[in-house]
Amino acid sequence: MRFMVLLKSDENEVETGRAPTEAEMTEMAKFNEELVGAGVLLSGEGLAPSREGAKVKLSKDGATVTDGPFTEAKELIAGFWILDVPSLEDAISWVKRIPGPEQEVEIRRVLEAEDFGEAFTPELQEKEAKMRAAVAEQRGD
Repeated sequence: MRFMVLLKSDENEVETGRAPTEAEMTEMAKFNEELVGAGVLLSGEGLAPSREGAKVKLSKDGATVTDGPFTEAKELIAGFWILDVPSLEDAISWVKRIPGPEQEVEIRRVLEAEDFGEAFTPELQEKEAKMRAAVAEQRGD
């Protein structure tokens, strides 16, 4: 199973744009190396502060764009990992090892084809597979 681990933002740290210290970077690199060594890390990135982003509200009448920063930092995402582990319990055990300050972390299972039932027809699954292959080729995977 794949799980997305979402690190919540913090108005005192992430949203200020403060760069991590060398010690913090070293500690996080060590944790990431453990994830890689265990063969569970599929992807992971940190995100820039919300002041460098935008929110887009889509409606049938068009789109409304709001530039950052956004006021509710605790509702924003600061970074993520995608882990491939056997269960939610395994994802939780990895999350408990994340280094750094006190923080709230959300874990969400990534949906698979079978989660969509009959609506995800074999034809749609084939299109999806081709699209993923094209993306992998573009990235050089």
